[in-house]
Amino acid sequence: MTLIIVIITALVSFAAFQNRELMAKLMFNAYLVKHSNQWYRVVTHAFIHGGWMHLGINMWVLWLFGGIVEASFDAYRGSLGVVIYAALYLGGILFSTLPSYARNQDNFSYNSLGASGATAAVLFSAIYFNPTMNLYIMFIPIPIPAVIFGIAYLALEWYQDKKSNDNIAHDAHFWGAAFGFVFSILMAPDRMTGFIEEITYRFMG
Repeated sequence: MTLIIVIITALVSFAAFQNRELMAKLMFNAYLVKHSNQWYRVVTHAFIHGGWMHLGINMWVLWLFGGIVEASFDAYRGSLGVVIYAALYLGGILFSTLPSYARNQDNFSYNSLGASGATAAVLFSAIYFNPTMNLYIMFIPIPIPAVIFGIAYLALEWYQDKKSNDNIAHDAHFWGAAFGFVFSILMAPDRMTGFIEEITYRFMG
């Protein structure tokens, strides 16, 4: 499923790179969603990106952690695992747009695009299933436990959203991540005991 999502996203993004009219039609625009009933934009914006770097980062994160999450849902939910994984990704897309929709439903000039909310959902699902795995961040040569990275990520995105001094949808990152973590708890509640035990053992010995 992860590979399918990566391929579809790459193909649609590439088509939009070549056709700005197509990109404009697929972007998330809360005003057009509300006033012109263009609800498809709530989903389609996640399959286009602002450039190759934007696309590459999102698909790299999805590729790194998607397989972990797929395997985890398969382990806990059996044959329903792939369906639950698809619901996680779609839910990340939808849930991460809610703050932007609430803020900008009467602002025609607001547009957003990219799969960041959905990939954040997948990343935080992976953190739920593997809270003590080591993550490495560019220019930081030491491993960071996933749960510590997750807390820092949420704090940074919350702070950056409140500053609102760039063109990045930090609210989508934050709420996509929150959705991914809560959704995973609901879909695999039996994992919570192991989640707590692994963190306790890692940090308290």
